[in-house]
Amino acid sequence: MRAIPILLDGRDILGIAQTGTGKTAAFALPVLQRLSGRERCRAPRALVLAPTRELAIQIADAFKAYGAPTKLRLALVYGGISPRGQIETLRRGVDIIVATPGRLVDLMNQGHVVLRDIESLVLDEADRMLDMGFIRDMRKIVAALPSRRQSLMFSATMPAEIARLAKDMLRDPVRIDIAPKAVAIELIHQSVHFVDGRAKLGALRDLMADADLSRVIVFTRTKRRANIVAQDLVEAGVAAEAIHGNKSQGQRQRALNNFRKGSARVLVATDIAARGIDVPGVTHVINFELPNEPESYVHRIGRTARAGAQGSAVSFCDVEEYGYLRDIEALTCVPIAIASGKRPSGAIPPKPAQKGRNAPKRQRSRPRRQGNGRRRAA
Repeated sequence: MRAIPILLDGRDILGIAQTGTGKTAAFALPVLQRLSGRERCRAPRALVLAPTRELAIQIADAFKAYGAPTKLRLALVYGGISPRGQIETLRRGVDIIVATPGRLVDLMNQGHVVLRDIESLVLDEADRMLDMGFIRDMRKIVAALPSRRQSLMFSATMPAEIARLAKDMLRDPVRIDIAPKAVAIELIHQSVHFVDGRAKLGALRDLMADADLSRVIVFTRTKRRANIVAQDLVEAGVAAEAIHGNKSQGQRQRALNNFRKGSARVLVATDIAARGIDVPGVTHVINFELPNEPESYVHRIGRTARAGAQGSAVSFCDVEEYGYLRDIEALTCVPIAIASGKRPSGAIPPKPAQKGRNAPKRQRSRPRRQGNGRRRAA
């Protein structure tokens, strides 16, 4: 909420923030206040960009809830479904657009969206949009906007391309940093099981025998693995759903709704599909496979311990993933408790993290995987 008075003063903001830090309310409330009580026009005046359908839906729901008394009109624009309903909504005139970049550019190219009257622009989770190959779409959208506007960018990390976009897009921004380690340390009990990759399915079934794991998100690195894990749980009598980019929008929404209402005890997800999922009461996050980006680990475990609640994060780590674990411990400055097994033979235990200017720069144990193509289906 530190952003609200700054936004009401008309300043641009660069926010370095993880999910679960209240940023949706922080940008939605000032935007709604600015637009409410003014004469309506057919052209949109506020634009919010999000990397995934799920996050776009979540943001739109927040705008509708916060803005119910204002009667402001909103269009939700994302891919994976027919654009006809979205086009009709835009044709009737809207005040706010919440969109994923790919579908918005498609509609711009077809002449269904004109952005010349935009007064407020929000880019949420800009680093994830970069990972998904949307940087060109983002630049095309920003180029279509008026130069006189208020702009907000939120990102969990600040890779070089996002830093350049921020420089081009923001005017004398106020930078707000919300440290990721605050999410990881204070409210979440973290533990790791050192287990061979071939034994992970059995280890997961053993964990699910504990009734305390009542609402669980399991993370995998690939869509195929998500399907395998979900199917294995179902065969073991555990109600589970998988959510990833190869699922249709209808399938993804059904899986998410089943998880929210409790008919599915487990949601098995990939990182991209899970970004922006906000389900209350998630008791445990299980990293079936550790992510190759330590920042993604913080995003994952942030699905639990929301709104001040307690939560648990359990990770499975085989010998090939040990480098990822060390990167995570270096980022969070917390050695993760060993629940079973032992660190790989010959591995060097993590050193206590150094803080301050003299702290060494963190070196990744594995190189970043570079992706060039768009992944709009995520």
